[in-house]
Amino acid sequence: MNILLISLFGFLLGSLPFSVWLGRLFLHDDVRRYGADHNPGAANAWRAGKWNLGLPVLVLDFLKGAIPTGIARWELGITGWALVPVALAPVLGHVFSPFLGFHGGKGLAVTFGVWTGLTAPIGPFALGAAFGLGYFLFAPEAWSVMSGMLLFLAYLLLNQAGGPLLVAWACNWLVLLLKYRHELRQPLRLKTARQ
Repeated sequence: MNILLISLFGFLLGSLPFSVWLGRLFLHDDVRRYGADHNPGAANAWRAGKWNLGLPVLVLDFLKGAIPTGIARWELGITGWALVPVALAPVLGHVFSPFLGFHGGKGLAVTFGVWTGLTAPIGPFALGAAFGLGYFLFAPEAWSVMSGMLLFLAYLLLNQAGGPLLVAWACNWLVLLLKYRHELRQPLRLKTARQ
């Protein structure tokens, strides 16, 4: 019962479209109009309102993943296979938000929150370093995200993460692959010093 409730809580929390709501409240505008992807996420909130809107949305999207997984893992003591639906729920809520007609953002900030809740205190630094390395090495953004996730998989394997965490990673990776599929049609490029 705890697993079902915390998964439903995670999905509901993940589905809250803070970027759209805060954009309307503070900018009287829809952040989905900014950026080529028409995405209700932190990146377009940043484009629409600079750091004044982007930073709060980024933090709130991060917390949508960190709070339910952190509660499940560290407060309720949920471990093993029971963590898989808990880990996926916030990401799926964000990506398929019922508040936005089952459309949503790409789930990157929520993903970071999920893995912070599951692997703190060291895991978030590994994931941040993996995403950072992917960002500095590869373009376009979709390839940097996917390569960052692959580098984080290497971290999980080196730390002998069990099957449940690896399955949660694989499902999370597939959701990101689905959301970035159009951008991944662009060829992978190594960034040069001039870029």
